[in-house]
Amino acid sequence: MKLIRFGDAGSEKPGIVDADGILRDASSLVPDIAAHTLSDDGLAVLRNADVSSLPEVDAKTRLGPCVSGTGKFICIGLNYSDHAVESGMEVPPEPILFMKATSAICGPNDPIIVPRGSEKTDWEVELAAVIGTRAKYVSETDALNHVAGYAVTNDVSERTLQLEHSGQWTKGKSADNYGQIGPWLVTRDEIEDPQNLDMWLTVNGETMQNGSTRTMVYGVAHLVSYISRFMTLHPGDVISTGTPPGVGMGQTPPRYLRAGDVVELGIEGLGAQRQDVVDDPEGG
Repeated sequence: MKLIRFGDAGSEKPGIVDADGILRDASSLVPDIAAHTLSDDGLAVLRNADVSSLPEVDAKTRLGPCVSGTGKFICIGLNYSDHAVESGMEVPPEPILFMKATSAICGPNDPIIVPRGSEKTDWEVELAAVIGTRAKYVSETDALNHVAGYAVTNDVSERTLQLEHSGQWTKGKSADNYGQIGPWLVTRDEIEDPQNLDMWLTVNGETMQNGSTRTMVYGVAHLVSYISRFMTLHPGDVISTGTPPGVGMGQTPPRYLRAGDVVELGIEGLGAQRQDVVDDPEGG
């Protein structure tokens, strides 16, 4: 299934994409794409429904982030060996974990907002795994059973704050609209192998990233198991699993986003996003 959330920011309703690609309102079946809905039993309610009988949603309606109730937005650093090389960093002996503020989460086509004073706003297409059932000390063999589904994320990053100021990466990753998620949450039964998905990103029509989840250092199952050793994962938590090469800071010379740019990105089977880049209207 392809699950969506649609409507104005903060007032989104749950929905589903039918077999013909038509958006349908599922609010009569589930309260939101969150919490119990993400469990196997919750997803079964949607899977067993007569989707074609649900009200149609105008295709022009805004899509919100495809999951709600995210308590933790966990990101993995340097999880593609070729991206580590372009970043001038070594492949880590264990996954690098950092948090992105949940206030950064927005819809897949909402704008990238360049924060006040930013000169190095960068792009990163990533595969997100969305947790469906509580996971604590889970084995790698069982890990994917705790995943509700997968989505596209853009782990937008401010490189000056991330890398040139003291402290952790979080402050360079957490600005408003630095975390587009969607368009869909594709349930795990539709993704045969999360480690075999092509992914891409363009800026103003020029291909910048063209990679595959095949080149991840640590796969999704390993990451879910690994993270569950340090913190309990709850339904709605998002794990953004790293980016392939081609980010702005890896260009020669480095290239960063400016107001007026257009970023498009996608992952095989998970849909695509499109974002206009704008200056922060509250930036002064």
